[in-house]
Amino acid sequence: MSGRASPTLEKSGGIGHTGMGLAVGQLPNSISVRGVSYTIRERVGPWWNFSLYCKKWTRQILKDVSFHIESGQIMGILGNSGSGKTTLLDAISGRLGHKDNFFGEVYVNGCQLKREQFRDCFSYVPQNDTLLSFLTVQESLTYTALLTLKKCSKSSIKKKVDAVMTELSLSHIADKIIGSRNVIGISGGERRRVSVAAQLLQDPKVMLLDEPTTGLDCLTANQLVLLLSELAHRDRIVILTIHQPRSELFKFREPLELKDVSVCMTTDERSERKDECLLGEIHDCGYSCPEQSNPFDFYVDLTSVDTRSKEHELKTYSRVQEFVSAYRNSETFSKVLEAIEKTKYMKELPPIPFKNKDSPSGFDQILILLRRTIRNLSRDRIGIVMRLLQNLLFGLFVAFFLLRLRNDMAQGAVQDRVGLIYQCVSAPPYTGMLNALALFPPLRAISDQESKDGLYKKWQMLVAYIVHFLPFSVISVAIFSTFMYWTIGLHPDASRFGIFFAVILVSHLIGELLTLVILGMVQDPNLVQSGIVLLNSAGVIVGTGLVRTIEEMPKPLKLLGFLTFQKYSSEVLVVNEFYGLNFTCGAANSSTANNAACVLSQGIGFIEENYPGALSRFTADFLILYAFIPVLAIIAILTFKLRENY
Repeated sequence: MSGRASPTLEKSGGIGHTGMGLAVGQLPNSISVRGVSYTIRERVGPWWNFSLYCKKWTRQILKDVSFHIESGQIMGILGNSGSGKTTLLDAISGRLGHKDNFFGEVYVNGCQLKREQFRDCFSYVPQNDTLLSFLTVQESLTYTALLTLKKCSKSSIKKKVDAVMTELSLSHIADKIIGSRNVIGISGGERRRVSVAAQLLQDPKVMLLDEPTTGLDCLTANQLVLLLSELAHRDRIVILTIHQPRSELFKFREPLELKDVSVCMTTDERSERKDECLLGEIHDCGYSCPEQSNPFDFYVDLTSVDTRSKEHELKTYSRVQEFVSAYRNSETFSKVLEAIEKTKYMKELPPIPFKNKDSPSGFDQILILLRRTIRNLSRDRIGIVMRLLQNLLFGLFVAFFLLRLRNDMAQGAVQDRVGLIYQCVSAPPYTGMLNALALFPPLRAISDQESKDGLYKKWQMLVAYIVHFLPFSVISVAIFSTFMYWTIGLHPDASRFGIFFAVILVSHLIGELLTLVILGMVQDPNLVQSGIVLLNSAGVIVGTGLVRTIEEMPKPLKLLGFLTFQKYSSEVLVVNEFYGLNFTCGAANSSTANNAACVLSQGIGFIEENYPGALSRFTADFLILYAFIPVLAIIAILTFKLRENY
């Protein structure tokens, strides 16, 4: 796959001249790509078919891609879905995950970049917009600028944000929120422009855009491409992928690259005739675009491999190889190779065009992320109400079911308390999990994108979120604990209420932190939810002794219980409630069975029978329980540090 880039589009949509926007005598910035290939290995069958799952086959995504493009130019990469367009952008920008399967050379102004330099040179706008739903357009761009520019004053940052919004025609919606599927906000085209604007804040000289017109109507897509051509006109290199353009975008006139299923084009014009074929080599092979047809659709069909049957696949593959061979023998391909070699060995070249970035310190970045997270989530009124009251709603149900606790053994004094402690041990981690699953995945998505841009580290977003949810957890658990403790009638002592509140709080926090740990390793929130529910249920069964007494458990399960936080929370709650409690036995119950139920006269007897040694371990249990918080926080940070490489 090879080719050559060419002149930029003028604002009117016509053909301009190479390097427009450059000062007289100034050499243009350039990107040279030569011989880029990339393969992946995939398993033949699904995991449940062991024999096929163990086998792998190699799939080539990119094969011998070469091109050269200079500032003031826009390059379009055309191809159908799955043709390798996004992979090519990832290869250019150094974002490929499996480096061992990558071959080829990428030069910027004749220099090969180091791995850590790619993100500081290229601005990348992914296909899916990763923006926070409840921020306004101006706020979203302002926080991005704060994360990018350390030495700028507030007034300078405001001027820069205003200038970028003006450049991308966003000023009229500056105070509108971004929105999402469930929240009314700006349109899809406006979201795309906000994503581009966020990249322009760093004044990049090289912009890569993956499917910028996807999901947009024809008019909006046309306006966006014209806007990108204007950006290229201002001394930038713009490379974009596109799979379904409208015929009015027929401005890319010459082939740049040709692969099995993708065609790349630039703004050169082979002929003044508007009805001549877009690709000269395809025309030379005897294929002409029919009149009144969308040229892009025609050429994508020609360069696609039909896999419906073996016969169709061989026929279409042979046709594509014919185009490839014709292109490699063309004068265009020869000129591309000449331009690459000339740039590599040119003595006088511009320095590498790094983005204008001066990031603040790590601590300041966390503070900025914390402010942005608070601003975004504070506007989600329904979310705030649910976070504060979900524990209380659970408490209302339990209180209605139990009503007031009694000390009469014949009326279930022990059983009711054991059931209540069971619920207080198992429910708070689950509500903590619900919070994390509802709020953190959007933050994780935007941190994945912004960390690739070099704005901050992924773990810094995690720390900002942890700091953010702490006060909400305290308030929510305080409401729940106050209502439950005094309404149901647990041991009437203020210090014991404080212990009850502290245990419920730490259980809630552990549930949320444990969810964050798994979210650092697993992308699918549904899998995370299933995993947390299973872990919590297993911890309650193995660790609490409320389902089966610990002394009766098999030794392996008994040892496993020491690793669960539920063991320590249940022991603390049992001692906190039963110690010093005296039971009575109703006089009306005189049968043998009922008298057997009245054997216990003091709560300490229940503790010694079911949790031997718990009284002496009370302080240790409490400290171990709270030790889970820093341990899980550190593990969560480590998992997100590992995510930096993906």
